[in-house]
Amino acid sequence: MVGGGIVGLAVARELTRRYDGLRVVVLEKEPRLAAHQTGHNSGVVHAGIYYRPGSLKARLCALGRDLLRDYCEEHALPYVECGKLVVAVSEAERGRFDALERTARDNGVPGLVRLDATGIRDVEPHAAGIAALHSPRTAITDYTAVAEAFAREVTAAGGEVRLGTLVSGVARRGGRLEVRVPGEPLVADHVVLCAGLEADRLGRIVDGHDEPRIVPFRGEYLAVRGPRRELVRGMVYPVPDPRYPFLGVHFTRRVDGSLEVGPNAVLALRRDGYGVVPGLRLADVRSTVTWPGFWRMARTHWRTGAVEAWGSLSKQAYLRVARRYVPEIQVADVVRAGAGVRAQAVERDGTLVDDFRIVTGDGVTSVRNAPSPAATSSLAIARHVVDGIPVGGRA
Repeated sequence: MVGGGIVGLAVARELTRRYDGLRVVVLEKEPRLAAHQTGHNSGVVHAGIYYRPGSLKARLCALGRDLLRDYCEEHALPYVECGKLVVAVSEAERGRFDALERTARDNGVPGLVRLDATGIRDVEPHAAGIAALHSPRTAITDYTAVAEAFAREVTAAGGEVRLGTLVSGVARRGGRLEVRVPGEPLVADHVVLCAGLEADRLGRIVDGHDEPRIVPFRGEYLAVRGPRRELVRGMVYPVPDPRYPFLGVHFTRRVDGSLEVGPNAVLALRRDGYGVVPGLRLADVRSTVTWPGFWRMARTHWRTGAVEAWGSLSKQAYLRVARRYVPEIQVADVVRAGAGVRAQAVERDGTLVDDFRIVTGDGVTSVRNAPSPAATSSLAIARHVVDGIPVGGRA
């Protein structure tokens, strides 16, 4: 098992639960678990509003949501159903809003209610809009805590979690796989790659293919400070643009009581660029700009990219979009907060891969694309992955 984020740990946990005596080893290159996407996301447990009915995302989100709720209850982990509004603020959004409602209802989103302007104020008194979808079962949790709980279960069942262990190669030897790590290599019957931001590079090491390529997008947050953080009870989201797998800048309550605005989506110049000044890594930039799909994507979406980049530079521009939904929050009420980097898979033709992509063959399972709602879906993804591994395989 390569990858110590929430998906990799969920798969490792599922393997130890399903097969007694199976040797499961989790290899994580960082000195701690959940160091990348798992530890830098918004903590939202999605209800399934957005995903194409029948898609892997839609099916695994619905199952994963329920499994995660039960898991958090069983293990005394934070899980707060604070609810969410997806708000339309203009008549121009009616078509997208209506289509989104159809998708949400097809996906069986629990408790979904359509609201008018008065209904919006009943749920979120300080929010503005002409219509909204209210998802009362949308929740928040602490995904780092969940991932750490998965890891404890793996080790309690006899598995290993090795931190600070970089996988430098995988070779086939006599029908088995040799995983190259510092010191003696590991020999396995089956290798599962849940490498997130490194999914394409790890895939290339194993099977020579790095398609689709990971193009990293940085998502930046603002934190609402002082009494203004009480202006939002739960979550307030815009109606998303269906051309993109991003949900737009929104207001999100955290389990610690804080309120955040974000994230945006700007091209990242390094795959671990989490700092206020993210810097760049030449290898990461080279990986992006040498991929033909990046330039095809850029030609199609450059205007949106320019708007996002300007919002990254200007706090006023960033908040101007968010204030359409909660007008009382002013620039003086927010400060720059954390950031995450999303592993967005992009096809050679420039298509942004929207659904989960999980490929199994020749002793390797590779999770090539697992963006949001992967954390929500982690326990369901784990079942799906393990279902595809030959019984008796070693991971």
